[in-house]
Amino acid sequence: MNRTSISALVGVAVFVTVASAMLTTRFYGSMLAIPATVSITLWVMAVVCGVLARKVSQARKEDAHGIGLDSSQLNPLTVAQFLLVGKASAWTGTIVGAAYLGVAIYVVPRAGELLAAQADLVGVITSALGGAAMAVAGIVLERQCEVSPPADGASALGGA
Repeated sequence: MNRTSISALVGVAVFVTVASAMLTTRFYGSMLAIPATVSITLWVMAVVCGVLARKVSQARKEDAHGIGLDSSQLNPLTVAQFLLVGKASAWTGTIVGAAYLGVAIYVVPRAGELLAAQADLVGVITSALGGAAMAVAGIVLERQCEVSPPADGASALGGA
């Protein structure tokens, strides 16, 4: 599995932000209100990814009780699953955060003149920041779950 490309995330974020800003400019009058509670899931996933990254980081530092198949160790398949959670969180956070950033491009300048924009301001900003936090936490988790390459001259299979 390849590492998530930061440049790909930035490219997708730019595209989604522009598309969301264009759609919001056209259809803001028919959109539903955006409460601050919309961002809760994004923030919770950012915290979960952070906790998992810390757990994997601590397991990688320990020699005897680190990552392995013993019951006192963190299972390598669990680490691989954490890697997938990190990758998915990075992409999801990028897309959702960028979508709310596009809405913010329309809402923030109009918050002083439109009551709907003023009511949506907190929800839009917390959701855009929550998406960014989830993307960053996902990248950190993915990077923590990567396997280090073997030492110089050592076989990746351990013997042959």
